[in-house]
Amino acid sequence: MSVLEIDAVVFDVLGTLVDEPAGLRAGIRELDPSLDAPRTERLLSVWQQHIDREQRRILDGGRPYLAGDALDREAARLVADAAGVDDPAAVAALALSGRRLPPWPDTVAGLARLAERFPLIGLSNASRTALLGLNAHAGLRWHHALSAEDARTYKPDPAVYQLAVTVSGRPPERLLMVAAHAWDLRGAQRLGLRTAYVTRPVGDPPTSSDRFDLYADDLADLADQLDTI
Repeated sequence: MSVLEIDAVVFDVLGTLVDEPAGLRAGIRELDPSLDAPRTERLLSVWQQHIDREQRRILDGGRPYLAGDALDREAARLVADAAGVDDPAAVAALALSGRRLPPWPDTVAGLARLAERFPLIGLSNASRTALLGLNAHAGLRWHHALSAEDARTYKPDPAVYQLAVTVSGRPPERLLMVAAHAWDLRGAQRLGLRTAYVTRPVGDPPTSSDRFDLYADDLADLADQLDTI
Protein backbone atom coordinates (compact mmCIF):
# COMPACT_ATOMS: atom_id res chain seq x y z
CA MET A 1 0.00 0.00 0.00
CA SER A 2 1.39 3.42 -0.94
CA VAL A 3 2.10 6.09 1.66
CA LEU A 4 -1.00 8.00 2.72
CA GLU A 5 -1.19 11.57 1.45
CA ILE A 6 -4.47 12.99 2.69
CA ASP A 7 -6.02 16.36 1.89
CA ALA A 8 -9.41 15.86 3.59
CA VAL A 9 -11.15 13.36 5.86
CA VAL A 10 -14.63 12.08 5.07
CA PHE A 11 -16.70 10.61 7.90
CA ASP A 12 -19.65 8.29 7.97
CA VAL A 13 -22.02 9.53 10.66
CA LEU A 14 -24.58 6.90 11.70
CA GLY A 15 -22.88 4.34 13.92
CA THR A 16 -19.43 5.83 13.37
CA LEU A 17 -19.86 9.15 15.18
CA VAL A 18 -23.23 8.70 16.87
CA ASP A 19 -24.82 5.74 18.64
CA GLU A 20 -27.80 5.22 16.36
CA PRO A 21 -29.34 2.23 18.22
CA ALA A 22 -29.25 4.11 21.53
CA GLY A 23 -31.16 7.05 20.05
CA LEU A 24 -33.75 4.79 18.42
CA ARG A 25 -34.21 2.83 21.64
CA ALA A 26 -34.91 6.08 23.46
CA GLY A 27 -37.53 6.97 20.85
CA ILE A 28 -39.17 3.56 21.16
CA ARG A 29 -39.33 3.87 24.95
CA GLU A 30 -40.97 7.26 24.59
CA LEU A 31 -43.52 5.66 22.28
CA ASP A 32 -44.45 3.15 25.01
CA PRO A 33 -42.74 3.58 28.41
CA SER A 34 -44.11 0.21 29.57
CA LEU A 35 -41.89 -1.73 27.15
CA ASP A 36 -39.30 -3.98 28.76
CA ALA A 37 -35.77 -4.35 27.37
CA PRO A 38 -36.35 -7.50 25.24
CA ARG A 39 -39.46 -6.02 23.64
CA THR A 40 -37.62 -2.76 22.96
CA GLU A 41 -34.85 -4.68 21.24
CA ARG A 42 -37.33 -6.56 19.06
CA LEU A 43 -38.94 -3.29 18.00
CA LEU A 44 -35.52 -1.80 17.32
CA SER A 45 -34.87 -4.74 14.99
CA VAL A 46 -38.15 -4.04 13.18
CA TRP A 47 -36.94 -0.49 12.50
CA GLN A 48 -33.41 -1.47 11.47
CA GLN A 49 -34.50 -4.33 9.22
CA HIS A 50 -37.01 -2.13 7.42
CA ILE A 51 -34.47 0.62 6.72
CA ASP A 52 -31.83 -1.85 5.58
CA ARG A 53 -34.25 -3.78 3.37
CA GLU A 54 -35.76 -0.73 1.70
CA GLN A 55 -32.43 0.96 1.06
CA ARG A 56 -31.25 -2.26 -0.58
CA ARG A 57 -34.39 -2.39 -2.70
CA ILE A 58 -33.73 1.15 -3.87
CA LEU A 59 -30.10 0.32 -4.64
CA ASP A 60 -31.15 -2.80 -6.54
CA GLY A 61 -33.76 -0.90 -8.56
CA GLY A 62 -36.66 -2.72 -6.93
CA ARG A 63 -38.15 0.50 -5.59
CA PRO A 64 -38.03 4.12 -6.77
CA TYR A 65 -35.81 6.41 -4.73
CA LEU A 66 -37.32 7.57 -1.46
CA ALA A 67 -35.56 9.96 0.94
CA GLY A 68 -34.52 8.83 4.38
CA ASP A 69 -37.20 10.88 6.13
CA ALA A 70 -39.90 8.91 4.31
CA LEU A 71 -38.26 5.59 5.15
CA ASP A 72 -38.08 6.66 8.80
CA ARG A 73 -41.79 7.41 8.79
CA GLU A 74 -42.47 3.96 7.36
CA ALA A 75 -40.27 2.35 10.02
CA ALA A 76 -41.95 4.33 12.79
CA ARG A 77 -45.38 3.21 11.59
CA LEU A 78 -44.27 -0.45 11.56
CA VAL A 79 -42.83 -0.17 15.07
CA ALA A 80 -45.93 1.59 16.38
CA ASP A 81 -48.19 -1.06 14.84
CA ALA A 82 -46.09 -3.82 16.41
CA ALA A 83 -46.27 -2.03 19.77
CA GLY A 84 -50.02 -1.50 19.49
CA VAL A 85 -49.73 2.29 19.51
CA ASP A 86 -52.04 4.28 17.22
CA ASP A 87 -51.45 7.85 18.44
CA PRO A 88 -50.38 9.83 15.31
CA ALA A 89 -48.44 12.36 17.37
CA ALA A 90 -46.47 9.62 19.10
CA VAL A 91 -45.68 7.95 15.78
CA ALA A 92 -44.56 11.26 14.29
CA ALA A 93 -42.26 11.84 17.28
CA LEU A 94 -40.78 8.36 16.88
CA ALA A 95 -40.08 9.05 13.20
CA LEU A 96 -37.87 11.97 14.27
CA SER A 97 -35.86 9.98 16.83
CA GLY A 98 -33.08 9.52 14.27
CA ARG A 99 -32.30 13.22 14.70
CA ARG A 100 -31.60 12.80 18.42
CA LEU A 101 -28.68 10.40 18.46
CA PRO A 102 -25.98 10.64 21.15
CA PRO A 103 -22.33 10.96 20.08
CA TRP A 104 -19.79 8.37 21.17
CA PRO A 105 -17.65 9.63 24.09
CA ASP A 106 -14.63 10.36 21.88
CA THR A 107 -16.50 11.88 18.92
CA VAL A 108 -16.66 15.60 19.69
CA ALA A 109 -13.09 15.92 20.94
CA GLY A 110 -11.81 13.70 18.13
CA LEU A 111 -13.46 15.77 15.41
CA ALA A 112 -12.17 18.98 16.96
CA ARG A 113 -8.63 17.62 16.99
CA LEU A 114 -8.78 16.36 13.40
CA ALA A 115 -10.35 19.62 12.23
CA GLU A 116 -7.19 21.45 13.26
CA ARG A 117 -5.31 19.66 10.51
CA PHE A 118 -7.81 18.51 7.86
CA PRO A 119 -11.01 19.73 6.24
CA LEU A 120 -13.74 17.42 7.57
CA ILE A 121 -16.65 16.24 5.43
CA GLY A 122 -19.62 14.36 6.84
CA LEU A 123 -21.16 11.87 4.40
CA SER A 124 -24.35 10.21 5.57
CA ASN A 125 -27.29 8.16 4.36
CA ALA A 126 -29.42 10.38 6.60
CA SER A 127 -31.54 12.97 4.82
CA ARG A 128 -30.40 16.59 4.62
CA THR A 129 -32.91 17.64 7.26
CA ALA A 130 -32.14 14.71 9.56
CA LEU A 131 -28.41 15.32 9.19
CA LEU A 132 -28.82 18.94 10.20
CA GLY A 133 -30.76 17.93 13.29
CA LEU A 134 -28.46 15.17 14.44
CA ASN A 135 -25.35 17.28 13.81
CA ALA A 136 -26.77 19.97 16.07
CA HIS A 137 -27.99 17.50 18.71
CA ALA A 138 -24.69 15.61 18.91
CA GLY A 139 -22.47 18.69 18.58
CA LEU A 140 -20.66 17.42 15.49
CA ARG A 141 -18.11 19.76 13.91
CA TRP A 142 -17.84 19.82 10.13
CA HIS A 143 -16.46 21.98 7.41
CA HIS A 144 -19.12 20.46 5.15
CA ALA A 145 -21.86 17.86 5.65
CA LEU A 146 -23.30 15.91 2.73
CA SER A 147 -26.39 13.74 2.54
CA ALA A 148 -26.87 10.80 0.19
CA GLU A 149 -30.15 12.55 -0.62
CA ASP A 150 -28.12 14.85 -2.87
CA ALA A 151 -27.30 11.82 -5.05
CA ARG A 152 -30.82 10.35 -4.76
CA THR A 153 -29.42 7.01 -3.72
CA TYR A 154 -27.69 5.43 -0.72
CA LYS A 155 -24.24 4.26 0.21
CA PRO A 156 -22.53 2.13 -0.96
CA ASP A 157 -23.55 3.49 -4.37
CA PRO A 158 -20.43 5.20 -5.79
CA ALA A 159 -22.50 8.29 -6.58
CA VAL A 160 -22.67 9.08 -2.85
CA TYR A 161 -18.90 9.01 -2.37
CA GLN A 162 -18.55 11.10 -5.52
CA LEU A 163 -20.33 13.90 -3.65
CA ALA A 164 -17.35 14.20 -1.30
CA VAL A 165 -14.87 14.03 -4.17
CA THR A 166 -16.70 16.81 -6.00
CA VAL A 167 -17.03 19.08 -2.96
CA SER A 168 -13.40 18.62 -1.93
CA GLY A 169 -12.06 19.32 -5.42
CA ARG A 170 -9.43 16.68 -4.80
CA PRO A 171 -8.84 13.28 -6.44
CA PRO A 172 -10.37 10.30 -4.59
CA GLU A 173 -7.00 8.94 -3.49
CA ARG A 174 -6.40 12.16 -1.51
CA LEU A 175 -9.51 11.62 0.60
CA LEU A 176 -9.69 9.35 3.65
CA MET A 177 -13.07 7.73 4.29
CA VAL A 178 -13.61 6.88 7.96
CA ALA A 179 -16.34 4.48 9.03
CA ALA A 180 -17.25 1.78 11.54
CA HIS A 181 -18.84 -0.23 8.72
CA ALA A 182 -16.69 -2.38 6.48
CA TRP A 183 -19.37 -2.32 3.76
CA ASP A 184 -19.15 1.48 3.70
CA LEU A 185 -15.38 1.43 3.34
CA ARG A 186 -15.57 -1.14 0.55
CA GLY A 187 -17.91 1.21 -1.30
CA ALA A 188 -15.45 4.08 -0.87
CA GLN A 189 -12.58 1.90 -2.07
CA ARG A 190 -14.42 1.16 -5.30
CA LEU A 191 -14.25 4.87 -6.13
CA GLY A 192 -10.59 5.07 -5.13
CA LEU A 193 -10.82 6.71 -1.68
CA ARG A 194 -8.38 5.71 1.04
CA THR A 195 -10.01 4.06 4.04
CA ALA A 196 -9.87 3.96 7.83
CA TYR A 197 -11.89 1.54 9.97
CA VAL A 198 -12.85 2.74 13.45
CA THR A 199 -14.09 0.16 15.95
CA ARG A 200 -17.58 0.75 17.35
CA PRO A 201 -19.90 -1.64 19.24
CA VAL A 202 -22.60 -1.28 16.57
CA GLY A 203 -20.42 -1.33 13.46
CA ASP A 204 -19.84 -3.86 10.70
CA PRO A 205 -16.37 -5.31 11.40
CA PRO A 206 -13.91 -6.11 8.63
CA THR A 207 -13.50 -9.61 7.28
CA SER A 208 -10.17 -11.35 6.82
CA SER A 209 -10.18 -10.32 3.16
CA ASP A 210 -10.60 -6.58 3.82
CA ARG A 211 -7.55 -4.38 3.39
CA PHE A 212 -8.09 -0.89 4.73
CA ASP A 213 -5.36 1.74 5.06
CA LEU A 214 -5.85 2.37 8.77
CA TYR A 215 -7.47 0.56 11.68
CA ALA A 216 -8.23 2.62 14.79
CA ASP A 217 -9.75 1.94 18.21
CA ASP A 218 -11.39 5.39 18.31
CA LEU A 219 -10.96 8.90 16.93
CA ALA A 220 -8.10 9.71 19.28
CA ASP A 221 -6.23 6.68 17.97
CA LEU A 222 -7.04 7.72 14.40
CA ALA A 223 -5.71 11.22 15.03
CA ASP A 224 -2.53 9.77 16.57
CA GLN A 225 -1.96 7.63 13.49
CA LEU A 226 -2.60 10.52 11.09
CA ASP A 227 -0.13 12.65 13.05
CA THR A 228 2.61 10.24 12.00
CA ILE A 229 2.08 10.61 8.26
